[in-house]
Amino acid sequence: MRQLFGGAAGADGQVDPEQLARLSGMEIDPAMMQAVMRQLQGAFTGAGNDPGGVSWDMAKRQALHIANQDGLGVTDGQRTDLDQAFALAALWLGEATTISDLATPPRTLTRGGWVEETLPVWQELAEPVATSIADALTATLSEQAPEEMQGLIEGAGRLMRTVGGSLFASQLGQVIGRLSTEVVSGGDVGIPVMPSGEAAILPQNFADFGRDLEVPADQLALYIATRELAHARLFRHARWLRLHVMSQVTDFARGIHVDTEALEELASRFDPSEPEELRRALESGALIPARSEAQDAALARMENVLAMIEGWVEVVTEAATSRLPSTDRISEAVRRRRAVGGPAEQALKSLLGLELRPRRMREAAAMWRAVTDAVGIAARDALWDYPDLMPSPEDIDDPAALIARLEARARGEEPVQDEFDAALEALLAGEDGSAPDAPTASDDDSDTDPEDPRPV
Repeated sequence: MRQLFGGAAGADGQVDPEQLARLSGMEIDPAMMQAVMRQLQGAFTGAGNDPGGVSWDMAKRQALHIANQDGLGVTDGQRTDLDQAFALAALWLGEATTISDLATPPRTLTRGGWVEETLPVWQELAEPVATSIADALTATLSEQAPEEMQGLIEGAGRLMRTVGGSLFASQLGQVIGRLSTEVVSGGDVGIPVMPSGEAAILPQNFADFGRDLEVPADQLALYIATRELAHARLFRHARWLRLHVMSQVTDFARGIHVDTEALEELASRFDPSEPEELRRALESGALIPARSEAQDAALARMENVLAMIEGWVEVVTEAATSRLPSTDRISEAVRRRRAVGGPAEQALKSLLGLELRPRRMREAAAMWRAVTDAVGIAARDALWDYPDLMPSPEDIDDPAALIARLEARARGEEPVQDEFDAALEALLAGEDGSAPDAPTASDDDSDTDPEDPRPV
């Protein structure tokens, strides 16, 4: 602590990593702990702090440290195989959807490359939670401090925010780093974490995923490439969709706050020599209270949107890869994987309170199949043209009404009006009685003499 506050870390400015490893209990190797301590020293000296008190650079370094531990890159053979799979998948998708191809060629990424590409999205999602934790830590420490130290605490508000934000950023970096060892492709998480209109596969994770499936590697590569291209094509075509999804997610995240009672209880018994308890609290989600009704509603809306996206991608992928003998087996494996998620996604749920599992994916896929059978591919894909054409949650439960509307539109018939349409039409036609009456002479505010037109 003397080195941390006073900067007395030796002539080279380094802290003994073995001492830190004995105190940390955070499963971080000495080299990584050195980086953490340098960041904390910078916090106490006021250097290198982000305005919001959260060091996103620390999250990035932590994530890259985990992602690049194996030091493996993409071989020429892997790149060639996946490029060929992407090329054939693009041809097959042309028969399964009317949505056009991507403007940029798909890529093969290392785990570290995936972290670099997706970190801005994770930062956007995590910022509300990180700010809440930093604010709560500042308030709790102020309440816990003795009266004679209140002046010091008030003057160190920015410092406390930085320390709390650094703790959260370090934990977030670990979660993203572990997630980079699980995702197979850019669209594997469900939300659009890759730049818009870009598709990518992580060859190392792809090999790990296919190891126990007992299907030919070329068939698996074709299926995953087709699914990834379908996902990227959809977000490129429906340009409103990315903002819509991210708005749903951030609306949910902004409602997250820290349970100050749990934080106070943790602070009252916290032992600096045993920071493992703080790490467990962050990882387990113990500092994030139960969801509010507003958050439950936001989560339901988000799950419906993700389910419709995943359901469409599944239906299009299955149609495009129907030539593959192992399509059904691969599809079921991917579906189970999306429904369960890996350890890193569970950690992400605990850290951010955010669950990215589309619970109604099977029902949404059944809806898209029924729509395709009834009105064809073009009419189905046209539903993504504008937000107001999107199927509703009720359509997922019972697609009959949606199909009836689409069939009526195909015949050139006007769709049956619902209550909202009827009320809007009445309002515009002035038939609802709310239109203002025409002005009359008695309504004039000025008094006039009948013999003299000038105002009295």
